[in-house]
Amino acid sequence: MPFLDAGGHRLEYLRIGPGPGAGPVLVLLHEGLGCVSMWRDFPERLAAATGLGVLVYSRWGYGRSDPLDRPHPVRYMHDEALLTLPEMLAAAQVDDPVLVGHSDGGSIALIYAGAGKAPRPRALVTLAAHVFCEDISVRSIAAAKQAYETTDLKERLARHHGENVEGAFRGWNDVWLHPDFRRWNIEEYLPAITCPALVIQGEDDEYGTLKQVDAIRAGTAGPVETLVLPECGHSPQRDQPEATLAAIARFVAALDARRAAAS
Repeated sequence: MPFLDAGGHRLEYLRIGPGPGAGPVLVLLHEGLGCVSMWRDFPERLAAATGLGVLVYSRWGYGRSDPLDRPHPVRYMHDEALLTLPEMLAAAQVDDPVLVGHSDGGSIALIYAGAGKAPRPRALVTLAAHVFCEDISVRSIAAAKQAYETTDLKERLARHHGENVEGAFRGWNDVWLHPDFRRWNIEEYLPAITCPALVIQGEDDEYGTLKQVDAIRAGTAGPVETLVLPECGHSPQRDQPEATLAAIARFVAALDARRAAAS
């Protein structure tokens, strides 16, 4: 697996399909326990469905990227969006990104777009993103902690994170359960988002309610499409892969027409 330097750390990444300069690049931003390998075959299938290049990387402390050397602060998603992601895009020579973020990755995408960072995203796709902390999130994250300590969850995660597994889990779990995280909210970034957005969430998401979808749709300035999937939990790309891929492919195919109509 190749590596790039961004945010002061060595980060593993994977590139699929057309390279720089061949059109928009779908940049996959993983969840709080994710990494390159935990996307499974989704990046390859997404490249095939859209005909676009795909860039996926593991954040600091995840997968085979550099290990964490300190706990995550409450603003860790801000740090990723405002500091590391711009450097990763520059290092990978991506100047026309379409950000596709799952859970924490979706929140990172929203912060990046709302902060006006360069390069400006052509569009956003969020999968189960959060814009504020809910009770259901805290309950499920507390349950994940118990599962990590009493079941084989640690061993299963270690298949993807290797020696980073403890830091990856505790870094995510501890900060979400910190009392200060109850006040975490990124709705302030939404009004400055003008690019098209596709917001996808499962009806049975155990980490967030449809209030998240409603807030994103009501708060952003650009056009927003929403898709709420039945029989789907927190990971639409795993629980409903065909519907998720089809929706993203349709959304991406319409971007050129949107741009032409706006010009």
